Amino acid sequence: MIGIGVIIIGIIFLAAGVSQTTQTPKEEMAAKRAFPQHAIYQSGTIKPDHISQEELDDAVGDFYETWKNHYLKQPADKQDEYYIYYNDKGYAEPKNAVTVSEAHGYGMMMTAIMAGNEDKRYFDGLYRFYKAHKSDNDPSLMAWQQVKDKTGKIINTPGDADSATDGDMDIAYSLLLADRQWGSDGNIDYLAQAKDIMEAIMAHEINRSKSLIKLGDWAGDDDEVYGKATRSSDFLLNHLKVFEEETGNHDWAAVTNKAHEIMHTIYEEQSRDTGLMPDFIVLSTDGYQPAQADFLEGENDGDYSWNSSRTPWRYTVDYLLTGDDRSLPQLKKMNEWIRAETEGDPNNIQSGYTLSGKTVEEGNSTSFVAPLMVSAMIDSSNQQWINDLWDRTIQSKEDDDYFANTIKLQAMIVVSGNWWAP
Repeated sequence: MIGIGVIIIGIIFLAAGVSQTTQTPKEEMAAKRAFPQHAIYQSGTIKPDHISQEELDDAVGDFYETWKNHYLKQPADKQDEYYIYYNDKGYAEPKNAVTVSEAHGYGMMMTAIMAGNEDKRYFDGLYRFYKAHKSDNDPSLMAWQQVKDKTGKIINTPGDADSATDGDMDIAYSLLLADRQWGSDGNIDYLAQAKDIMEAIMAHEINRSKSLIKLGDWAGDDDEVYGKATRSSDFLLNHLKVFEEETGNHDWAAVTNKAHEIMHTIYEEQSRDTGLMPDFIVLSTDGYQPAQADFLEGENDGDYSWNSSRTPWRYTVDYLLTGDDRSLPQLKKMNEWIRAETEGDPNNIQSGYTLSGKTVEEGNSTSFVAPLMVSAMIDSSNQQWINDLWDRTIQSKEDDDYFANTIKLQAMIVVSGNWWAP
């Protein structure tokens, strides 16, 4: 039987506006590795040296606040959730689209890496949004896109609630970061949730017979077209190593090795003069090859375009953190080629190339500039180049959208020396 005193205390707390989701002191514990971290990268790597470390950190911290103000949003009817708004320029289809799992994974990684005073609340809200928008194929994976319906409620895109692999991989990685930052004994067991999504990724987003990273949980292993296709920007090499370590499942090592095998094949057979990777890669009778035009997204599916623009950043991070040098020859060639192609001027970087180095889309999007800044870190001969890339990257450009600004921020975190592995 509940005592009258307990009832009175409950009424007092309710009157004071204390909600049931109020954080416990344990959950309010300060982050263990809050920004700035100044991580130790592989010996011989560089960062901009024309400004101080304090100035690098300040630039990252200031832009992080700008980024949150622009893209970190709450659903009108869910005050304990957050999402990353990705349709700021109206480029996405349908027009009522508000976010995608790719954006969500980026947001969760960055709030866990930065770990400022409010970032645990933001991270937990992002986590709850992810859990509220599940893939139809596995509830541990996130539906790839969300839209706002006529009532203003955010729902999964009707009839299209399957997953995109890179978003799920980043969400899993972010949960491991959160475990290292805040521990897993609060309201959310970050470590258990990370292991849950890693298991689902292996079960649904990896072609187990080929150790191949698939495009999403919608691509069946027996699908002769999409079940044997992959996206070069999904080769999240450091994620894969961390997943193996956390789960003890050595199938992740096979996936890592397959990614390197494919990268090497494309480099040796298709991009020996540039080091560039195509957006999509397919398995044919001749082995792994760049996809044909309009394979999935557009005419540049087999070129270095808006997906693969991220590869210089994604591949370099693994080298910085682990010293695994299997991708190093390709990254060095990429740096050598782009410096020559642009005559050392980052403003001459174009927004897409064939694998042989011909421009397929003019422009100077930050989406292409910022990842190349990360790859410049691998060699001291790139010192002036990385200084110039930093100066170009931190400029605000009229065409900078969610994608450009989100890639920019993550690249700045890495180049300032503040990215770390869980």
